[in-house]
Amino acid sequence: MTTETGTEPLPDTIAAPPEPLRRFSWDIQSMVELADDPREILMIGRDLMGRLVVQDDWLPEVFARLDGAPFRQCQLYADQMTRFTVIATVLAPGAALPVCEQKVWELAGVLRGEIVRQRLALPDGAAPVARAAEKRLGAGAVDAFSPKDGDGLAIANGSATAPAILIQVHGAEIGGEARRTVGPDGSIGSFTTVYANPPEAPAWDILTIQARITD
Repeated sequence: MTTETGTEPLPDTIAAPPEPLRRFSWDIQSMVELADDPREILMIGRDLMGRLVVQDDWLPEVFARLDGAPFRQCQLYADQMTRFTVIATVLAPGAALPVCEQKVWELAGVLRGEIVRQRLALPDGAAPVARAAEKRLGAGAVDAFSPKDGDGLAIANGSATAPAILIQVHGAEIGGEARRTVGPDGSIGSFTTVYANPPEAPAWDILTIQARITD
């Protein structure tokens, strides 16, 4: 098998991304380069995300596992300029992510299962306060978040019996970044996104989404 970008050969060990993800990553990168402001990114990005999650059969199994954890996050695409990142978040039945301050824009699409999301104000020393009504999103549904006033998101699996998978695009590289969390009792903490990619399944990048594979 020969894998090449059209300029220089790539190692045979680099696998091509699934076509829906390859197309989505390319379109998101183009949009981020051309859009004038985050509102435009979110408006166009919602449509792109909707096309990505309309079918759930493209995500490689290595990114869809929980491996006994309550949640697991894998990086699917890494922008070389760190302007955005694409992540697959898998949640066990009834599990939730820590309620974190969200400092950048976010697009989210439910690939499998049901996700519950709610925008929250995160005051110091007090419990989070709802800024908007809770949203229950089924497979194929899309949501977006625009940062303001240190608000955060509550994200949870809406089912007590089945796992759920959420595809997220964050408007920066969030891997390794500690974010402020606020507990139900107002306690302040931090949460750092640590990608669970195994060595044989690193995130794809601009070279691999441009790759042409021929037998």
